[in-house]
Amino acid sequence: MSNPLILNVIHRPEMVPEYAETVMTRDANGAEVKSALVKESLDIFRLQQEIAHKNNIKTTIQMTYASLFSQEAVDLAKEHHATYGDEIALTLLGLPCEQFREKYKTKDFCIWMFSKEDKLAIVEDVFGKFYECFGFYPASTGSYYLDAWLTNQIKERYPSVRCAVATCFEEGPKAYHTCNNSWYTLMDGGPWAPWIPSKQNTHAPAANEAEDSGIVAIPHLSRDLIACYDGNGSNFGTHPQNVLRGMIYQDGQFPYLFNLIDQYRHLADYNRGFSYNMMFVGPGWMNKLGRWEAPYSLLVKSYEDGMAYYGSLKKQGELIDMTMSELADHYRATHTYAQPECALWRDILYGSEKQHFWYCDPYLRATLDMNQGGAIIDLRPYVAKLDTEMGIGTKHVQDVSYPFLIQANYRAGYFTHYAGEGTVKSCKISYGGEEADLCLCRTKAHFSEEGNARVLTLDPVELKLGGLTATVQSIFRFVEGSAAIEINRTVLSVSQPGAKLHFNEYMTACYGTTEYPEDMTSIVLSVSAPGKTVQIDYAYRCREAALDGASETSAIIPPIQTAVRMTCARPAQGYIREGYAFSPMFTLGYEAEIGEKETMTTWLKLEKAN
Repeated sequence: MSNPLILNVIHRPEMVPEYAETVMTRDANGAEVKSALVKESLDIFRLQQEIAHKNNIKTTIQMTYASLFSQEAVDLAKEHHATYGDEIALTLLGLPCEQFREKYKTKDFCIWMFSKEDKLAIVEDVFGKFYECFGFYPASTGSYYLDAWLTNQIKERYPSVRCAVATCFEEGPKAYHTCNNSWYTLMDGGPWAPWIPSKQNTHAPAANEAEDSGIVAIPHLSRDLIACYDGNGSNFGTHPQNVLRGMIYQDGQFPYLFNLIDQYRHLADYNRGFSYNMMFVGPGWMNKLGRWEAPYSLLVKSYEDGMAYYGSLKKQGELIDMTMSELADHYRATHTYAQPECALWRDILYGSEKQHFWYCDPYLRATLDMNQGGAIIDLRPYVAKLDTEMGIGTKHVQDVSYPFLIQANYRAGYFTHYAGEGTVKSCKISYGGEEADLCLCRTKAHFSEEGNARVLTLDPVELKLGGLTATVQSIFRFVEGSAAIEINRTVLSVSQPGAKLHFNEYMTACYGTTEYPEDMTSIVLSVSAPGKTVQIDYAYRCREAALDGASETSAIIPPIQTAVRMTCARPAQGYIREGYAFSPMFTLGYEAEIGEKETMTTWLKLEKAN
């Protein structure tokens, strides 16, 4: 079996189908119809289980709190565990039920938003009820989001837990806006594939055993790594519900779903043979009334077709179905802390030939856009391991996104309008009074490994500047454990022998989690050369400073406990630039004259700054 896709299929028996309770709890005469809803929900759960088992796929059954009060649901889980090897797990989704509301007197249902006291009380209730039903504690659990504090508490109290659904990939302002500004789950900035979360922050992978929270985390849904970055991820995932919600099907056929699954299989090429996919479903989206303009028959067909594809892959030896705890054990047996997750992802939806490269390790998460010459369009400083307490009584009741330094969609990008700059890491090249930014040069990327480095080699681009034609190639190196990105810009050829091109390698950045600017006045910019340092304390005054032969340019950003540093391998002028109120960014950069067959090598390094 060569590099099989690892698959988690997770079902949860909700007693009232998702969303249905708010619109279907009374009939035309005003009488409650909850008992009918409960029967329908269990019937759908049973059907989902049947479809999986028919295709020889085992599942993880995540029991909700409400389902633990249903003897039928408990008996079903026991039967399927005994017959098919399904894992009986516990989810912290699906809390609302009569027993829950009576005890906690709230309509809140997101475990991560409760106070610490309520979180612990709820966990003890749910885990205790689970033990009462099954005689053991679960090996896996989960929610849309589990903050680090709660994960640590769960692991301490219930050491049997080895795996958890811990965050929803790129579920931030984009999802909020497409839910009519009413979906208060802001949690952008996490990994898209399994990881070991740190004790300090769920989104940031552990760098060593001391930081290890004791669990392996998986994202809630496997999503299209381009479409979900540019738009609402809930429309683009390997869950058939997403494909239906995004209207990405025709005549009852779902080719995009299968292409998306295949992209996840392809990630084995970038991760030493490891590729992973998950599908996490409740019964609500197969509601008998239909969903998203799709009738019940199409909802069922989408699930049958998706599961049949997984079944066919398993028959061919190209897929291994695992329970969540099995995945956790497999991941720990095959991965080191420093080992990154990489994805060279191409557009399979719009036919644009666009490529993004995603890189994630314990120190940073970065996204490069080949339609912008390999510009870094998203950068998250995991090295800070921000201890972000979450919930009522903290500073983060709803927004737990991991802060960015660069985010092209929330803080513009290469160019927006007549004034101001957006966040991006790129290079400007000029000659004879003309300038071009590599952001304007589309290219393609190729992935390779060199020892402990992941290397992204971009196809050369041709520039016409001031009567000269030049060919320039960019190569990015990500070295395990370095918390740095090495960027090489090489002039392969010039049409005028001896000509020197002016290179301006720059990073324009800020910090935040949403579209709205933060207070930049605590940021300190500096540029250093042997024997001299110039510092700018950010005050929105458009100041600049530059030094020849600079050893470093840097920004210290106290609100996110992060230091950003740029260095250059050759003598070059380093500069820093302060923004202004209408363009609240900062810029670090290096400028040098580069000739044919010469290379400008710079490093972008992140550090924790207390």
